[in-house]
Amino acid sequence: MKVNTTRFGDLEVDKKDIITFKEGLLGFDNLKKFFIVDPGDQTLILWFQSIEDASTAFPIIEPKIFQPHYSVKLLPAEMASLNLESLGDASVYTILTIPEVVTDMSANLKAPIIINNQTKLARQIVLQDSKLEVRFKMYMDLKKYIVNFNASDDSRRTYVQPINGQAANEESVQETTVNNGNKLPKSPEA
Repeated sequence: MKVNTTRFGDLEVDKKDIITFKEGLLGFDNLKKFFIVDPGDQTLILWFQSIEDASTAFPIIEPKIFQPHYSVKLLPAEMASLNLESLGDASVYTILTIPEVVTDMSANLKAPIIINNQTKLARQIVLQDSKLEVRFKMYMDLKKYIVNFNASDDSRRTYVQPINGQAANEESVQETTVNNGNKLPKSPEA
């Protein structure tokens, strides 16, 4: 089906990709049908686009990208409302707030969007964990992930930097630790 959007223009959406909310999103109870738009950039930010309102799209991201230890614990009634037997059958996204000063970007870890991958039934659920933040500042964590992800691409990595016309020896190359414990050279301009 063809969907008109303000942000992305006209898009062709397969009916199997339409995500349905019985209750709508918090504050947007009247909007029940959405789909995910991947703009194809390196930010890893996706867009949750409404089918019913061309001008409504929310930036979303998988919280595991910037918070590897983030976990969702749902009550049995919440699992049942999504027809879920296991969270392994679901996708979890957080809605982002991206202000004019992009470094103040935050994620709503308290109320993630849970999508049943089989049925495409979804809910935004306010989690009971009092430690989770509604406005978790995550710009630097996301930036580190993106830099480390790009650094792991061998076509972009430079191991040896010339120093005064000679190849750098091991002592002259700075190293940085990546999340998985591997060492990667850090170029002087980084």
